[in-house]
Amino acid sequence: MDLEAYRAEAEAFTEELARELYLQGAGHKEKLEIEPIYARHASLFDRATVEELRELGAAASGDGGRRLRQLLGFAFDGLLGRETRELAEELAWLEATLEVAGPEGPVPFRSVPVVQANEPDPDRREALERARDELLESRMNPLYRDALEREHQLARDLGWASYAGAYAELRGVDLEGLAVEAGRFLAASEGAYEPSLGPLLERARMPPLGEFRRSDLARLFRAPELDALYPAGSLVESLAATLAGLGIELEGQANVRLDTDPRPAKSPRAFCSPVRVPEEVYLVIAPVGGREDYAAFFHEGGHAEHYANVDARLPFEFRHVGDNSVTESFAFLFEHLTYDPTWLREHLGVEDPAPAVEHARGSRLYFIRRYAAKLAYELELHAPDPPLAALPDRYAELLGAATRVRWTRASWLADADPGFYVACYLRAWALEAIWWRALRERYGERWYASPAAGAFLRELWQGGQRLDAAELCAEAAGAELGFAALAGSLGLEAAS
Repeated sequence: MDLEAYRAEAEAFTEELARELYLQGAGHKEKLEIEPIYARHASLFDRATVEELRELGAAASGDGGRRLRQLLGFAFDGLLGRETRELAEELAWLEATLEVAGPEGPVPFRSVPVVQANEPDPDRREALERARDELLESRMNPLYRDALEREHQLARDLGWASYAGAYAELRGVDLEGLAVEAGRFLAASEGAYEPSLGPLLERARMPPLGEFRRSDLARLFRAPELDALYPAGSLVESLAATLAGLGIELEGQANVRLDTDPRPAKSPRAFCSPVRVPEEVYLVIAPVGGREDYAAFFHEGGHAEHYANVDARLPFEFRHVGDNSVTESFAFLFEHLTYDPTWLREHLGVEDPAPAVEHARGSRLYFIRRYAAKLAYELELHAPDPPLAALPDRYAELLGAATRVRWTRASWLADADPGFYVACYLRAWALEAIWWRALRERYGERWYASPAAGAFLRELWQGGQRLDAAELCAEAAGAELGFAALAGSLGLEAAS
């Protein structure tokens, strides 16, 4: 194998695919057209290539071994994507074109969470949820299931016992061990969960935990009562001012391109699209309003700064591939600022930040518990011989038990992110808590106003994702990656 030629073509493919995903996800085009991209680069993702990269990586060490293992992950992801590309295109087309009946007319499928977030009537929110779930069940779940079964078979054909076994090796993460740690976090946070989330539900005049419905989640996290604390006109300005405090001029970063315009087919889920790292990075958000806008915009701003500051001389693998727990940790770090009381007073002029801090703590605890349950569920979904007929109920059971929300079954496939990305989020939350603690210890409570802290972060960002989360944590913070700092940041007993 000519590895340098492979890497050059891999980078060309990555750019083309990322650009297409950006254009379709941001609502610039209706149809996702990835089939021609895979066709142009078909040789990247054949089974023989995956097998050869696996052999080469097993025999290599040092940075050479890292690069080969990261290329293997890229090739395997690409092989799965190639073999399910027509299903992905159809699903993306359905997401962009389907509509449900809303209280005031048709609502685009992708916009259901946005409408729910701004709909004060709980029965209307529930009607939207039911209509969305009916479309999932009838039009989309058959496609998701077909893709799942193809991916499981490919993992077995390539010598792994299961899809879960493949990604444990590819991510270099003991997924079962991480699930045990996450389970300990669930136990450690059990007593704090209702006291954290209960007041938010009461203030929002919503049913208590146990009666609270999944259709109400978007409205709860939208938190319209906090809108006055998070003025829409200050959104971009506050990120720019924060970065300026770190010695980074957002307007001077020609490689960071903001996309904040609303479009009917735009994905409601904010995202950062690193088309060419570090030369061309898109920061995309579909505005909802208030606290969530800030959280999403700063989260994706953390991604954008990470990618935009990567050393351009690094090889393809370290700029575009690697352990995404790393980039997610920086995204969570910036998101954390939007509920830090000192930052709120200083940048948004909030006199009493307590309601915002309380809301963030409750929602953060909810999401971590939700993802802990998701990991347990996805290990069952991607086991060697999963009982697929029973898994919709199992999904609702596990997610409902962890969140105490009346969870529905319909998203049992749509809610499973590819390649155990759930593990990246859990490790990123743990790593972010360690970054936050280290930054405060080294640069003070207002670390975000310290150019020295900015220099520290830029040094971390320059390395791209050469190191995985545990390695970077040990090297840069002298700490072991685990849930203890995260539990401490939430006022809990150590979870690991």
